[in-house]
Amino acid sequence: MAFIKGAWRILVAIKDGLVLLFLLLFFGLLYAALSWSPKPAKSVAAGALTLDLDGTIVEQPVQIDPMALLSGSGPQAKEYRLSDIVTALEAAKDDGKVKAVVLNLDGFMGGGQVALERVGKALDAVRAAKKPVFAFATLYSDDSYQLAAHASETWLDPLGGVAIMGRGGSALYYKGLIDKLGINTHVYRVGTYKSFVEPFIRSDQSPEAKQANQALADALWQDWQEEVAKARPKAKLAAYVADPGKAALGAGGNLAKAAESAGLVDRLGDETAFGRRVAEVAGRSSEKRAGGFASIDLAGYVKARKPANDGQIGVLTVAGDIVDGEGGPGAAAGDTISNLLYKALAEKDLKALVVRVDSPGGSVMASEKIRSAIMEAKSKGLPVVVSMGNVAASGGYWVSTPADMIFAEPGTITGSIGVFGILPSFEGTLAKMGITTDGVRTTPLSGQPDLAGGTTPEFDRIMQMSVENIYGRFLGLVAQSRRKTPGEIDAIAQGRVWDGGTARQIGLVDRFGGLEDAIAEAARLAKIDPASARPYRIEKEPDKFAQFIQSMIEREEEDKSSSRDMLARQAMLQRRWAMQAISDVKALASGAGMKADCLECRGFGAPRAGSMEDRRGLFATLAALWR
Repeated sequence: MAFIKGAWRILVAIKDGLVLLFLLLFFGLLYAALSWSPKPAKSVAAGALTLDLDGTIVEQPVQIDPMALLSGSGPQAKEYRLSDIVTALEAAKDDGKVKAVVLNLDGFMGGGQVALERVGKALDAVRAAKKPVFAFATLYSDDSYQLAAHASETWLDPLGGVAIMGRGGSALYYKGLIDKLGINTHVYRVGTYKSFVEPFIRSDQSPEAKQANQALADALWQDWQEEVAKARPKAKLAAYVADPGKAALGAGGNLAKAAESAGLVDRLGDETAFGRRVAEVAGRSSEKRAGGFASIDLAGYVKARKPANDGQIGVLTVAGDIVDGEGGPGAAAGDTISNLLYKALAEKDLKALVVRVDSPGGSVMASEKIRSAIMEAKSKGLPVVVSMGNVAASGGYWVSTPADMIFAEPGTITGSIGVFGILPSFEGTLAKMGITTDGVRTTPLSGQPDLAGGTTPEFDRIMQMSVENIYGRFLGLVAQSRRKTPGEIDAIAQGRVWDGGTARQIGLVDRFGGLEDAIAEAARLAKIDPASARPYRIEKEPDKFAQFIQSMIEREEEDKSSSRDMLARQAMLQRRWAMQAISDVKALASGAGMKADCLECRGFGAPRAGSMEDRRGLFATLAALWR
């Protein structure tokens, strides 16, 4: 008995010691995170500003949950802020310490056509300042080649290639699976071209959706070709894209040689040879390794050159899916964004407001919250200018309606003025398992929506009327903004998606231009000298704890290697179908909230990094379908 009591005391002591150790570690980590701040950038020696873009370029990076980072379920790729890259390149062209700019695009996963055009302009400015731009990759895809075309020297690994796919591709349709599972998909929508719901009610695209999507793809593809041809006129791009097999055959199956013969790249060489060439211009690295060159880190360079956030032109970013409630950067949460704007209007002496939109839309309620906050700025006499990025469609256009002026680019994806609701019910699925439902009612809407027993005709009729009412409100907002009648807007609405060039022709957009042009116009409208106009970014402060954890993880991952052969890289770039399936299943199971969302925009816009959290969400969603 004494032995058992002694053993028990030892176990309790061990337990107490472990708990104490855990608490000490936890509070130590918490203190370190809260007191942590990014190290100031050190004064750098001369070298090449290196853009090692191992991920995607986005308008506003997503803030990752620290617990997701610690558990290893955070995003699998980094996100780089577009404005940071532009800031660095604009500083580099006049910085005597920067001898060249290097684009390492081996891990680049894209950024959207408009964002990449902006980076291309900044690269052109560097070259105009008589500084070389070097690009390297094992595989160039559409997005990476759009950047590489602006380089002074474009290098390709001898075992690699250039794979230009053009705009377009396949989408997933679930009608057959839904029928097999016995799921009844209730769809409420307005808009001939509002095709977001088609994957759940059809096995293919409707003729109307195919026609609109083809027109959009053709316009974006034309814009892409024109930009690349202007940046690299010696490339025989049209012939190479039209018959890549012929080009490969002419080079004996050597894809790298085929790209070189077509003038798409300047030199073939591995990363070591590329580094030696850069070292000839930028100087050698202090590290004793082959192909090392003096490199200036992008992150540190940006930190040292970020302008003070103290201007009088408020810049409100609406980036990512528009969702209800609260959220961090990179997700356009209605409550968060509207509250940020209300606070800025109350506390800052703002003279004008620029709304930067890069969103395919989402929740109608959240879109209206953001629009209402922007209208509050107008009520205070502030001119409002909208700057559209890669995508500003559906809910993204809804929040743009208060604008006095809308700027976009020819490659912007916009429009999609339509509304829908979608609700699955599982009476058929349950019947397959021998489960039925029955009950009593006191009104026509008792127990509705009944996901187990199905919806009633009265419920469906009310939902459809509600969607039509919201669509009418959407038309009214756009008509008032564009100074047209609701009938005129209806003729170009109906959920159809437009490229920026066509949108300008039909009056949905006022001018071509980027964020800088929008800020200058806002200053002019506010009677501020555009030369002295400075932005004040209205956005949530980054979470220090998340930054601290992410910085630790990034340091650990610096030495990790990944497959760089052509097939592996191409497979990495073609994972969108899997992410689409996850997103689509979530959309089906998320309920009948009214949406102003754009399916096509997700296929043409910038990719966002996927995470293990998304995959867990898929499993949870599938499980929910069977509850």
